[in-house]
Amino acid sequence: MVVRAADGTPLVTLGRYIGKATNNVAEYRALITAMREAEKLGARKVKIRGDSELVVRQMTGVYRVKHPDLLPLFREAKALFESFEAATIEHNYREKNELADRLGNLAMDRRADVTEAADDGAGSVLDASAARATVAGDRFECARCGCAIEVRTPSSVRPHQLKDFVCQCGTKMRLP
Repeated sequence: MVVRAADGTPLVTLGRYIGKATNNVAEYRALITAMREAEKLGARKVKIRGDSELVVRQMTGVYRVKHPDLLPLFREAKALFESFEAATIEHNYREKNELADRLGNLAMDRRADVTEAADDGAGSVLDASAARATVAGDRFECARCGCAIEVRTPSSVRPHQLKDFVCQCGTKMRLP
């Protein structure tokens, strides 16, 4: 999770290792942690952008919370949300949540909390969204080692959620 100032400057960055949990539990815990951190900073107004459409829609009342594991987390998040003078929550696509996503991935990889995600370019290559949806017959080639991938069955994942293919040598693969 990332707490930013009004000008976009990151004030608090945290990837928390929570062990084995569902993605939705992790998203709620990140939301709760972010609001607690904003509270500690003295924030009275918050604008929350989350990449979990389910959590955002549950928080805004569009969806009901049905799963018993999410109910206590939802109640805690809702109470924190309502404690601010003004609070909004909106859906944000994953590629616009790159820093928070990188922190979460680092925490899972290291099995420990992390507060920094160095921007050495390596993370951004893997986190960048694909330029477009693939179609059957697309052939991606590695400019470095020459290996290739041919798409036989396109993914059913939404295009904005797709990532570029990355060769085993670490090079992003491109259409010729």
